Order: sequence, then C-alpha cells, then structure tokens
Amino acid sequence: MQDTLANDRGAADDNSQFLTFTLQNEEYGIEILRVQEIKGFSKITPIPNAPSFVRGVMNLRGTVVPIIDLRARFEMTEKEYDQFTCIIVVNVGNRVVGLVVDTVSDVLNIPTDAIADPPELASCGESSCITGMGKLGERIVMLLDTGRLVGAESLEQVEVSAA
Repeated sequence: MQDTLANDRGAADDNSQFLTFTLQNEEYGIEILRVQEIKGFSKITPIPNAPSFVRGVMNLRGTVVPIIDLRARFEMTEKEYDQFTCIIVVNVGNRVVGLVVDTVSDVLNIPTDAIADPPELASCGESSCITGMGKLGERIVMLLDTGRLVGAESLEQVEVSAA
C-alpha cells in the first residue's frame, strides 16, 4: 500500500512535504501542495442549517470560504479560540476551504518509506480521511486526505445555504 500512497501523492522522489498542526495535543499533517495560506483566526459569519463542524464562512479577498472546525469534525472536546488558533486555507478540487486548528507546527519532509498504513478503525464518516501515519523517530503524524476530510456533500450544503 505504501507504493500506492506514494503514487497517489504524485511523489517523484522519496520524500513528501506536509504542513503539520495540532488538535488536542495530537499532530496531524496535510500535503503542503494543498495549502494556499495560513491565517490567524478572524471573523466568521455563521450559516443557518450547516453541519455542526462547519463554523460558517469568511471573506478571503473577495472569495467566500467555508470554514470547518477540525476539532468538531473529529468530535473532540471544544476549545475556546485563542491567539494560537489558525485557519489553514486549502484547495480541495476547485474549491477553497478553511480548516480551524489549534496551532500550526511545521513543514516536515517525511520519507515515503516512513509512512505506514492507517489503522483500520480510523474513519471520518463513511471512508477514512487518514491516508497514513508518518513516523519520525518517536513522533507519529497522522496524515490527512483533505478531500475526504472536507466531504463534498458538506460543501454543497454550505454553498446552497450561503446562496
């Protein structure tokens, strides 16, 4: 499966770069190529009838961007937003989405051979959003698939509500 993971990422070499962030003292990573920018937490406009993990939308230089709280998405305990809370703006297909995280950590190069298959029981709804487990010494970074994490049906519901 590791060869499949490397091919899915389009890795031409033996390393992949991930932006890492924390949620409830656990470290997660998303492919750096999916990241558009990192912002400090700013005003979000709530949307009625949106899924509970969709906090609303924000205006990013004229683009309406849905904002997903990853703590709520993973059904973790809520935490008040503070000066370390960030919004990672990512590209998912032809959409732009903001992901609220506790803190942004680092950009890591993770060798392809240091990425293990995700555990069978890890899931986000119907299909797993964890593509692998990056192992760096004693550190384990859960690598996420932004497409499955965000979920097309959630975005469509937000776009209809915001229209």
